[in-house]
Amino acid sequence: MSIAARNALIALLITVALVGTVAYAINYLNQARITELSAVEDQLSIDILSLDTQFSLLEAAPCDSNASSTTLISELANMGDRLSYAENQLGSDNAQVIRLKEQYSLLEIRDYLITKELAAACGDAKPATVLYFYSNAGDCSDCDKAGYALSYLHNTYPTLRVYSFDYNLDLGALKTFIVLNKVQRSLPAFIINGKPYYGFTSLADLEKQFPKGALSTSTPKL
Repeated sequence: MSIAARNALIALLITVALVGTVAYAINYLNQARITELSAVEDQLSIDILSLDTQFSLLEAAPCDSNASSTTLISELANMGDRLSYAENQLGSDNAQVIRLKEQYSLLEIRDYLITKELAAACGDAKPATVLYFYSNAGDCSDCDKAGYALSYLHNTYPTLRVYSFDYNLDLGALKTFIVLNKVQRSLPAFIINGKPYYGFTSLADLEKQFPKGALSTSTPKL
């Protein structure tokens, strides 16, 4: 074998080895990603069942002070974080993501309604609440910034109840919820303690939309 042929063979073998290594690495990473996302979906399914059960318990004992809603707020927020991760990995148009988002939206609506009922039935002060409507359809340039601002407020004031909804989600209950709250398609949209607010400029401006003392009554995280 000539030197040129031998060099060509060596180059070919190296190329094949590199291609094989890259293909193996890609396959390994894809399998790891699928496994991770399956675990996230399984956890979300458990969270949905757990939250639904907690709602039933709260309805059965509406004024039991031990049935603290603070834990429920935290669990809803954690579930929302996992759902956001799955959406970022699989895409907002993924069938699994849409199904989970629909279930999560129903839980949020139920929690919002139960919170209002408990406050009325037990004579409790109404907690500060935000209904946040966003879009992933590329028609809301400020939605990401608004979402980050609300996450900051929730982390600062753990008892602040933040409910996030995809305005474009094809879900009958959500559409009715939007109509009843008279939410216009001017996103991002906020309903802060029943008062509408549209657009996002800054965190400071968003905070000003809350009734005086609404946030200060929450207990900040240390």
